[in-house]
Amino acid sequence: MKLRFLTTSSNSGSCPTLYETDEGDIVVQGYQLTDPEALAQLRDVLPNETFVVVPRELMTWFEQKG
Repeated sequence: MKLRFLTTSSNSGSCPTLYETDEGDIVVQGYQLTDPEALAQLRDVLPNETFVVVPRELMTWFEQKG
């Protein structure tokens, strides 16, 4: 799988960052959700799934690309 950098909201080059795979899927780099109360609210979690917190302002990149 090949990744293409899309955008980041970080000035220092760290996360959060969005990538696109060569199959058109989106990969999110960010801080892992670790809050026990929030994790308890998630549904239908598979063993190989994880959850990443994405700042809302990073997601506006998709709106700008239209």
